[in-house]
Order: sequence, then C-alpha cells, then structure tokens
Amino acid sequence: MGARTIEDRIAMIDAKIEKKQGEIAALEAQKYKLQHPVSMRAVMAKAKESGMTAEQIAEKLGIEL
Repeated sequence: MGARTIEDRIAMIDAKIEKKQGEIAALEAQKYKLQHPVSMRAVMAKAKESGMTAEQIAEKLGIEL
C-alpha cells in the first residue's frame, strides 16, 4: 500500500465537495422554510382559489364535520 495517485486524491476531493454541496443545499432549504413559513390561512386560501369547497378540504384531511 503506497501513496495514492493524483487521480485518486482528486476523486476523493471531488467526493467531499459533492457531499458538502448536498449539505449546503439542505441548509439552504431549512433557511428558506424559516424565511417563508407556511400558515394555515395561506393553505386554505390556495385551496379555495383552486376551487375546493370547505367540505372537500375537510374530506381530503380526513375530517368529519
């Protein structure tokens, strides 16, 4: 077992970069969720905009009225 080749070292670095980019993407998604919280009022407004009735929304949520 000798020293690694330059190609092996570059491949290892590329793998680390790819992993870190994935971690950064996850952190950016968390940041976005904090900056743009979803409220129940916004969800209900979008559902009504799409033409759903209150009864249909309750049915989708599994709520019996």
